[in-house]
Amino acid sequence: MPTRNDPGPLDELGAHVSAGGGVHNAPARAAEIGASSLQIFTKQPSRWAEPKIEPGTIAAFNAAREEHGIRVAVAHDSYLINLSSPDRRLWRMSQRCFQGELERCCALGLDFVVTHPGNATDGDLEAGLERNAAGVTESLEAIEGPTRVLLELTAGTGTTVGATFENLRSILEQIPEEQRHRVGVCFDTCHAYSAGYDLVGDYDEVWTTFDEIIGLDRLGLIHLNDSKHPFDSRKDRHETIGKGTLGAEPFRRLMLDGRLANVPKVLETPKGEDGVAADIANLELLRSFRTP
Repeated sequence: MPTRNDPGPLDELGAHVSAGGGVHNAPARAAEIGASSLQIFTKQPSRWAEPKIEPGTIAAFNAAREEHGIRVAVAHDSYLINLSSPDRRLWRMSQRCFQGELERCCALGLDFVVTHPGNATDGDLEAGLERNAAGVTESLEAIEGPTRVLLELTAGTGTTVGATFENLRSILEQIPEEQRHRVGVCFDTCHAYSAGYDLVGDYDEVWTTFDEIIGLDRLGLIHLNDSKHPFDSRKDRHETIGKGTLGAEPFRRLMLDGRLANVPKVLETPKGEDGVAADIANLELLRSFRTP
């Protein structure tokens, strides 16, 4: 099994870790793999039930976060949420679910909550973007707190919205100015490559375009994932760093990119039979790209 590599004082790397047994257990699991950032689910992601976070759990989580030196803590919202849905009942269920997620995240003091923009199943992309912005806005207006909402770039499968920088900018621009500072973007390397952003052949242009359309100041988090599928495939299947169609080079460049040095970066790569060993190996590879 790989040994834990000391992340050092400026390390911004982490991984999605289990919150099994309670979210207060997640910081220790992040520390076990040598991570200073973590991502969790605050509830079962495939259920509509909205659990409340008890004060004791909040206190235990924050104590564990301090004990293990977790600098950035992120949640990913439920897989069921679709704030771009044209179905009024599903949209309202999604909005309530997202609002519940935001409430839990704010109670825990999390830095970010990552959300997929959803699917415009009626094929009306612009209306889907408008519905998404409305759902995020309503939730932000209802829940105050420190947690920033990050719209995740998607792979563009089927009727998915959010697969272009322009899509994400459209959602951001439709959120009222008084709430807009609480919203940013999560860039997923697998999704970007599958959506047609060529991190392999035109790395610099991808980030130049991102900055021109959205702005690097809006970038809150990067999901580091290789891809099982080819460029512009519109398919979302994550792979171990350096073992997929992106290969190692885009990740080496990303780790050396001064523009992105302070942006938290979290793995969502396959865990395999030994998730701890897999995460440690991926993190050590990423850190090695910074070694002269």
